[in-house]
Amino acid sequence: MNQSHEAPTARVATRCRSKLTAKAAPVMALAVCCLLGEQAAQARVVIPLGDDDQWVSVGFGLRPFFSDVTRNHAAGTNPDRVDLESFRVFSSASFNQYLKATFNTQIDNNNSMQIIDGIGQFEPMDEINVWGGRMLPPSDRANLDGPYYLLGWSYPGVVSRYPGRAAGRLDGGAVWGKLFDKRLVYVFGAYSGHNDIVGASNISGNPLFAGRVTYNFLDPDPAPAYYTGSTYYGSADILALGFAVQHQQDGVGTQFRRGDFTAWNADLLFEKKLGEFGVATFEGAYYRYYTQGVTDVATTFNNARSTDLVGGIRPGEAFMLGAGYLTPFTIGWGKLQPYFRYQQFRDTLAATVERQYDMGVTYVINGHDLRITANYAINQFTARKDVDKFILGLQVQF
Repeated sequence: MNQSHEAPTARVATRCRSKLTAKAAPVMALAVCCLLGEQAAQARVVIPLGDDDQWVSVGFGLRPFFSDVTRNHAAGTNPDRVDLESFRVFSSASFNQYLKATFNTQIDNNNSMQIIDGIGQFEPMDEINVWGGRMLPPSDRANLDGPYYLLGWSYPGVVSRYPGRAAGRLDGGAVWGKLFDKRLVYVFGAYSGHNDIVGASNISGNPLFAGRVTYNFLDPDPAPAYYTGSTYYGSADILALGFAVQHQQDGVGTQFRRGDFTAWNADLLFEKKLGEFGVATFEGAYYRYYTQGVTDVATTFNNARSTDLVGGIRPGEAFMLGAGYLTPFTIGWGKLQPYFRYQQFRDTLAATVERQYDMGVTYVINGHDLRITANYAINQFTARKDVDKFILGLQVQF
């Protein structure tokens, strides 16, 4: 599920549509960088409302891109494309020391507007906090990164297949906290269930339960709340091991042939500052998805909308490996970070395999708030033709 997180109290920043020509894409990226420079992240607006603990914050993020399908593009379509993958408007508020709220919206490249976050937050202490509303559920590191905080450009959707509504969110409630000098991060929640629609498996309205525990062996994770990143560009030394699980009774299939849904994964992130020699990053994840041998319904089952939590779950085994290196030398406004990522998903019901190789380089101007990425992806399938794609993308967050 392709999504991005924003800290309710620290990250305010998301998608709109572009009509530029393909030849304009590199010029567009370069021009925006010249205009914004290194101060892009400082432009968010924080409006005080009285006391220090009372304020409203507003910001946005956007990811314009140029893509070219270099092999086996769909018949009758243009292999070249310029668009704005997402435009998100982020807002958060603090009413007092303990009560906060987050409201984030997104316009995707289909010109569809969605509420991706609507959270009421009770945050009395680091060790225990309670959230309710629409939010990112406990899941893998990639899902809690979202596209804005990944190593590289594209979301690893080959392996990361946890169910979600708009941008991977679920409606429900969660308890989360940070223990042992913020090195142990936990989050557990209950959410509206998958396939809760007439004719589908969840006729009893069973909830989906989810949990995640992460331990940071070196520095605490700099990300806010229980969110994550897959690179911090040397701001911390990270060795983080996480484990996540989701379960729902009658989570897949039809009302006549139902199966329980269970998924779990383990993920590891290691990022080390090498002094004058740059920053090295390594990540890996392993996944298992179970449906008790039941084939799930389609995502369009019974006229379900794209934002409904219906269909699409496949049983299988998956893994991902990635590595990056942030060079120590400043070139112009920023530094280069070449990277590589490999994903593989084996569908145990259909006996098919999907693989994706991502090779690219990111020009890091101001961390995740201003960067340009060139990515070449090779997708291999056992059930259809392979597809290769080049993407040049610009990411800006205010």
